[in-house]
Amino acid sequence: MTRPQVVVGAAIVRDGQLLAARRSAPSAVAGGWEFPGGKVEPGETEVGALRRECCEELGVQVDVGARVGPDAALPGGALLRVYLATVPAGDEPAALQDHDRLAWLGPDRLAGVAWLPADWPVVHAVADLLATPEPLAGGRVGGAVRVGDTVRRPTGAWTPAVHALLAHVHAAGLPHVPDLLGTDPDGREVLRFVPGRTVGDDDVVDPAFRRGALVASLGAWLRALHDATTDFPAEPLTWRRGRVARSAGGVICHNDLSPHNVVVDADGRLAVVLDWDMAAPGNRGDDLAFAAWQFVLRHGDRPEAEAAGLRALAEGYGQPLDDPVAVLDRVGPRLRGAVRFMRRGAAAGDPGLQRLLTTGIPEATEAGARALARRRDALVALLR
Repeated sequence: MTRPQVVVGAAIVRDGQLLAARRSAPSAVAGGWEFPGGKVEPGETEVGALRRECCEELGVQVDVGARVGPDAALPGGALLRVYLATVPAGDEPAALQDHDRLAWLGPDRLAGVAWLPADWPVVHAVADLLATPEPLAGGRVGGAVRVGDTVRRPTGAWTPAVHALLAHVHAAGLPHVPDLLGTDPDGREVLRFVPGRTVGDDDVVDPAFRRGALVASLGAWLRALHDATTDFPAEPLTWRRGRVARSAGGVICHNDLSPHNVVVDADGRLAVVLDWDMAAPGNRGDDLAFAAWQFVLRHGDRPEAEAAGLRALAEGYGQPLDDPVAVLDRVGPRLRGAVRFMRRGAAAGDPGLQRLLTTGIPEATEAGARALARRRDALVALLR
């Protein structure tokens, strides 16, 4: 059996930064960034070929270390294999042949250039070497860490469906959606990090927040999400809620639009909506009702602010869900359904949902639904 052609690349690291080279030729890859290197010629070792290529391409001698990252398939059947490398102190690589630019990239800049597809898995591996993972705020099922300018999150059986959804809404032009960069060698999904802060409890108890522009913008964003998914493929897919198909005329719901999953910028405006793992085909009104609970009703105080927040959210969404009383009346059933889902999923072995059960969230959600039912008439009077 003929062995594939091996192409070796150099992950040259210096002072916590990785050297990236931008291709100038051929036209099919011009403008893409890669690890410098080239083909292993007959009679050469891989290390020898890498030293030769770096001398020809960069004008430097390199010390070659261990392999890093997985082998990657290249167009035409060749195999990319990358090694860690260093250059002697005082030597400065230069773009000499097939590259028109070099850049030293720290962990926070690795996702800021357009790497060629085959190089991405190794970039993720190098990022892990250059940066210590930092646990992130946001979400409640756990496991997300920041590595440089990327976020790494655990995956599950539902991940292919979620990734298809992200690609679909990106193509539709939906704003405030995470940039998916692929998966890393540990099987985690890799997303581009977005600076900002998650909305916190101090925000949602503030009457001005509930009356404010962000609440209305969340309603408008949810409407845009739903409208963007009316043409999402209708065949059954495996979601976290099970294997479900989008019904005719139906939509895909986020199902977890909450303060933990919304990042705002320094001016308090919506920057990105996180944590799409709960997404699945569903009902528009249920998705809006869950957001109403999370951003407007959960703390059960200041009824005037709650009524104003319900109006802002419903009007932001628009017809046919612009009646705040109708939104209010969907909240209780939506919360009871959420508790059933959490308990069923935990019993089936979903580790993220098992962690939720240990926090007391199901019991708190049930208690919140009962309290909301007791103050429903007072809220309706304010809304009418």
